[in-house]
Amino acid sequence: MHTLFDRFDRLDTRMNGWLVTHSISLLRISLGLIFLAFGVLKFFPGVSPIEDLATRTTDALSFAMLPPGVGMTIIATMECAIGLCFITGRLLRIAVWLMGAQMLGAMSPLVLFPGELFSGPSHAPSLAAQYIIKDVVLVGAGLVIAATWNGAQIVAEPRSMRSTLRAAAPKVMRRTPTEMQPTAQR
Repeated sequence: MHTLFDRFDRLDTRMNGWLVTHSISLLRISLGLIFLAFGVLKFFPGVSPIEDLATRTTDALSFAMLPPGVGMTIIATMECAIGLCFITGRLLRIAVWLMGAQMLGAMSPLVLFPGELFSGPSHAPSLAAQYIIKDVVLVGAGLVIAATWNGAQIVAEPRSMRSTLRAAAPKVMRRTPTEMQPTAQR
C-alpha cells in the first residue's frame, strides 16, 4: 500500500508542475471565452437573460442620457474587447482596467435595485441577483491575471503530498525586480 501512495504522490507532484506551467494561461483564456460569449449575446436584443436589468442599470448610471440600445451596445462591445484581449493575451493591462469598470457596472444593480434583487423569502437573492453575485469569481480571476501582467508567475516548489497534508496554504512570496531576473543577467 505504501508504494501505491508513493506512486500517487509522484503523479500529484507532476500534475502540480503542469498546473504551475499552464493554469494562469488557462484561467486567462477561460475568462476571455466567458466575456466574449456573454458580450456577443448582448448584441442581439431579447437573447441576454439580464437585458432588462442591464438596460435599466445603464440608464440609471448614465442618468438616462444614452439613447435606447446604445448602453447595451457599449456593454457588449466592452465585454467582447475584454474577452478577445484575454484570449489572445494582448493588451492585458487595458483589458483588466476595462474589466474593473465593467464589473463595477455589472454589480451596481445590487445597490441600485436591492428590493428587486432580494425579493425572495427572507430576502433570498433572485436568479438575477445570483447571476450578479457569481461575478465575484470573475473579479478574483481578473485579479490573478492582473497580478501576472508584469511577469509575475507561479513557481513550482515540489514537495511530497505527505509533507503538505497538514500544512496551511503557503504564503505568497514577493521578490524584488533583481531577484526575478534570470541568473545570467544578474
